Amino acid sequence: MLHYAVAFLVIALIAAVLGFGGIAADAAGIAKLLFFVFAAMAAVAFVIGLKRKP
Repeated sequence: MLHYAVAFLVIALIAAVLGFGGIAADAAGIAKLLFFVFAAMAAVAFVIGLKRKP
């Protein structure tokens, strides 16, 4: 999932450089959403991992 966030970030940067503001904003929004979903899932996995070990 982090891979997709980075891919959308790169798309947003390229679109911004080429002057496509709407596409850049949409791609940046998707990248931000995917990053926060990844961060939340990683935090949950970390907490579950701490609880499972004796």
